[in-house]
Amino acid sequence: MNKKRPKHLALHLIKLPLPGFVSILHRITGLLLFLALPLLLLMLQYSLRSIETYTELMGMLARPLAKLAILGLVWAFLHHFCAGLRYLAIDLHWIGNIAQARNSSWLVLFASLVLTVLLGAKLW
Repeated sequence: MNKKRPKHLALHLIKLPLPGFVSILHRITGLLLFLALPLLLLMLQYSLRSIETYTELMGMLARPLAKLAILGLVWAFLHHFCAGLRYLAIDLHWIGNIAQARNSSWLVLFASLVLTVLLGAKLW
């Protein structure tokens, strides 16, 4: 039982397969959306309070950095949504083997990016 095992895993050297990468992105986007929820609710409150706060909010959201942040949140939502549909398909056993898992991972990444570009072009 005297095996030479590493004491610490070098996580930066481990190459994840694409489904693992999509899984980690799903968790990160969920956390990002959860942390952004108070800000989004505050923006909703400002938009509904009065015409003055609404125009002030629209002025702040017209800045390029704010648009980029909103676009990032849109991508996070769309990726989280598409990956959630993928996990639902896995739970329903519609995705059963490794090839289907890889293909569905590519589909999640592609769909979330395309939908983000389409919504971003409309919102920008």
